[in-house]
Amino acid sequence: MDSEAHEKRAPLLTSSKQDIAPHIAHVGGMKHYLCGCCAAFNNIAITFPIQKVLFRQQLYGIRTRDAVLQLRRDGFRNLYRGILPPLMQKTTTLALMFGLYEDLSCLLHKHVSTPEFATRSMAAVLAGTTEAIFTPLERVQTLLQDHKHHDKFTNTYHAFKALKCHGMREYYRGLVPILFRNGFSNVLFFGLRGPIKEHLPTATTHSAHLVNDFICGGLLGAVLGILFFPVNVVKTRMQSQIGGEFQSFPKVFQKIWLERDRKLTNLFRGAHLNYHRSLISWGIINATYEFLLKII
Repeated sequence: MDSEAHEKRAPLLTSSKQDIAPHIAHVGGMKHYLCGCCAAFNNIAITFPIQKVLFRQQLYGIRTRDAVLQLRRDGFRNLYRGILPPLMQKTTTLALMFGLYEDLSCLLHKHVSTPEFATRSMAAVLAGTTEAIFTPLERVQTLLQDHKHHDKFTNTYHAFKALKCHGMREYYRGLVPILFRNGFSNVLFFGLRGPIKEHLPTATTHSAHLVNDFICGGLLGAVLGILFFPVNVVKTRMQSQIGGEFQSFPKVFQKIWLERDRKLTNLFRGAHLNYHRSLISWGIINATYEFLLKII
């Protein structure tokens, strides 16, 4: 009797496992996207005020103290003004950055007979290019953070609506520096993340792994932040404009270079804060991503 009951239950258990298996595989395939999204949310919530100080320095070439004073005059009410676009943009783009990189790496490895370094670099560039689809969110963030536009836009929706009359192209102002930054920074980030971690002390506990991941991501983020700082300065200047001529990257760079007395120190004004912000941001992102990857 017991054996008959067991035989009846066995097909049910097998059927149940077969039904669950596709769902488990689906979650497994999406975990890189989910972990990237959560890592971005965690980072933005913590570092947004620092990013706002840096933004003012990039746009106006002012000192850190002056940028902080500007934010104090704006008041606490405006401190997190403009957080929605970067929150939407970063959660989406980092989900794509990590998720597409993993998916495209596997896809290219299967179908393209080139060295692994080449396929992974190609996957990183393609993931960065895809991220650029969400340039309008970065564009609106720039307008909302610029105090010159405080009286023009009340919120994210208002800023999007105001750009509509200038055509779709206006939403993608500053696309060229974004494509350049995303592609090359992704190649360096994913290419160097593993080797850097290998040279850190061997982690034997969960907390040690978390610290190593933070250091690895933080160091990479800080170096890449300095390396691409001038690109972001030009991008910020481009995106602070509404309407008018679409100037090329070299033309805008030359204009900024002349405005800042042809001095490299003036061009990199705010770079020290960007270094510390990137150190913290990418430390948080990498540590959160790797932590979630292990528990999901």
